[in-house]
Amino acid sequence: MKDTSGYLEKKAFYNSLLTIYGRKPVLEALQNPSLPAHRLHLASSNQRDQVIKRIEALAEARHIEILHWNRKSLSRISKNARQDQGVALDLALPQYSTCDAFIRQQSSIAKKTPFELLALDGITNPQNLGMIIRSACAGGMDGIILPRKGCAQIDPLVIKASTGTLFKTRILRCDTLADALGNFRKTGTQILGLSSHGSVTLTEITGKAPRIFVLGNETHGVCDAVARQCNRLLHIPMKNGVESMNVAVTAALISFRGQL
Repeated sequence: MKDTSGYLEKKAFYNSLLTIYGRKPVLEALQNPSLPAHRLHLASSNQRDQVIKRIEALAEARHIEILHWNRKSLSRISKNARQDQGVALDLALPQYSTCDAFIRQQSSIAKKTPFELLALDGITNPQNLGMIIRSACAGGMDGIILPRKGCAQIDPLVIKASTGTLFKTRILRCDTLADALGNFRKTGTQILGLSSHGSVTLTEITGKAPRIFVLGNETHGVCDAVARQCNRLLHIPMKNGVESMNVAVTAALISFRGQL
């Protein structure tokens, strides 16, 4: 049986690889020829039922490499032994990277280029995540920061909701959002959190500069640890007693502000 240590070490150098898992998500991804599948991972203990046979046939038809692992090794690849169902698939996303890599890239540029990112804190609805990605892409945002924990993760449902714009949008991963924002602050990036208690309005933020707009959970907002990293809190004026709006709508307003 293959040892995953070499594979995982090699994968660390390929920040563009996104691994999805589960029989239905993997099957749906393989059925979509527009998704750039890279490798299929299967547990050697899988019963070769109709779904597994279909997954293998689709991978073979698309000339996708198929690797077989024991259950423990596969769980190290999927990082979710309870839900991977013995199946995982690497998608090659050209715009998929990390916050640390983005910061290093920015620091290596002699002439600093202003950028604007969205950062997501506690966005757990896959439909909302897909719509946020779509709005950010359409509005010309420079990327989205997506923590590995506490937010919905990219899967076929998110890809579908993004209507394919995921493959055109820079996605920056981090382990902890508060820590990532702290690292950005050290570079002079302005961190702006959306809050109903914000002291300034979104319309007061003009021009383009190194800044990150932080969107929080619709119910609880931005968490305390993340709020402490914000330079300022912003609010969007609303009428008729409305206290909040869908987070994907908020993302659209930020992405298109000043363009319409």
